[in-house]
Amino acid sequence: QVQWMESGGGSVEAGGSLRLSCTASGYTYTFSSMAWFRQAPGKEREGVAGINSEGDTAYADSVKGRFTISKDNANNTLYLQMNSLKPDDTAMYYCAAKIKYGGRPLESSDFTYWGQGTQVTVSS
Repeated sequence: QVQWMESGGGSVEAGGSLRLSCTASGYTYTFSSMAWFRQAPGKEREGVAGINSEGDTAYADSVKGRFTISKDNANNTLYLQMNSLKPDDTAMYYCAAKIKYGGRPLESSDFTYWGQGTQVTVSS
């Protein structure tokens, strides 16, 4: 069973930055892809950024140019650097992983393993 440790969330003013991290442990298989999703109150979960085993990345249009996803394979850690934050970025952020290859990079239904979430709040 995959165990997750997420950190880096918090409260910032608009224009500020945060860096989320998510470390996975307790598994022996290889993830084909990892990603960050977010969900704001009253809204559907949306894909924010994803990265596959080859290092290819994908971003939601709303965060392109502001967010950067990366991973440290040696430490099984996924990162999300968030710059120029906006109040609309306020949400619970979740890291996720999948084993199966293929499918859309930010399709939440394709992801099997989910972190517990970390809250990001951006004030205007």
